[in-house]
Amino acid sequence: MFILTGFTGNFEVQVLLFLLFLAIYLFTLIGNLGMVILVTMDSRLHNPMYYFLSVLSILDACYSSVVTPKMLVNFLNENKAISYFGCVAQMFFFATFGTTESFLLAAMAYDRYVAIYNPLLYSVSMSPRVYVPLIIASYIAGILNGSIHTVATFSLSFCASNEIRHVFCDVPPLLAIACSDTHTNQLLLFYLVGSLGMVTLLIVLISYGLILLAILRMRSAEGRKKVFSTCGSHLTGVSIYHGTILFMYVRPSSSHALDQDMIVSIFYTIVIPMLNPRHLQSEEQRCESGNEKSVWEK
Repeated sequence: MFILTGFTGNFEVQVLLFLLFLAIYLFTLIGNLGMVILVTMDSRLHNPMYYFLSVLSILDACYSSVVTPKMLVNFLNENKAISYFGCVAQMFFFATFGTTESFLLAAMAYDRYVAIYNPLLYSVSMSPRVYVPLIIASYIAGILNGSIHTVATFSLSFCASNEIRHVFCDVPPLLAIACSDTHTNQLLLFYLVGSLGMVTLLIVLISYGLILLAILRMRSAEGRKKVFSTCGSHLTGVSIYHGTILFMYVRPSSSHALDQDMIVSIFYTIVIPMLNPRHLQSEEQRCESGNEKSVWEK
């Protein structure tokens, strides 16, 4: 049994946080599930771009649901306990969905590159034989990473304290209360998360670097400005997500400030899943419209 201490013991602040995060969570579910329904029902959106987007929406809804419901209950409940197996499950699904999202965002960046660089061959280059394995591979990578960190963390002994200074079961705060040697776990966290994060971020940056070259070859200044500004915004959002992940996990354990880490983790587990549906939908639509125009302007 563990105790999730959370942010503060002030009940009035807890109520305000409950209302704030409840609104964010409901908006996240409505936005993401609404996106899935829209893509499913509108035949005009039955293309790889929106298949990726609907998979990301499902992923974001699940990602947020791993953390938020328990956090909301704890805001209004004096008993902030979570069972041992509940903590195991929360860490596994959190790590799995987080890693899967990183790989899926990299696959979506590659999809954008294919669509903008050679739009006439887009439907052939991104056929189901291509985008379905990319989606499956993203989930496999997520499950493997989640399994490794969950098994490694819960192989430790927790005898000193059962109070986790966090709102959910994450690796760094659990390592902080372990009474076993955590050196191997720290190295695993640093190198494995760092490697996966850098690989997916590198794919994103290379894809958008090639997109930039394609944009610069456009004859129309208006077309260049439109595609660059909208796809640049998409790149900014993806970079923020990867940046917060790398900040959280790829640094020495001595530099971890648990209260600061808790705020950062709230950003990428609750806030970003809320922003993804509206942000990515508008960016994909405008990238697509600019892309269609560019066929005649290159």
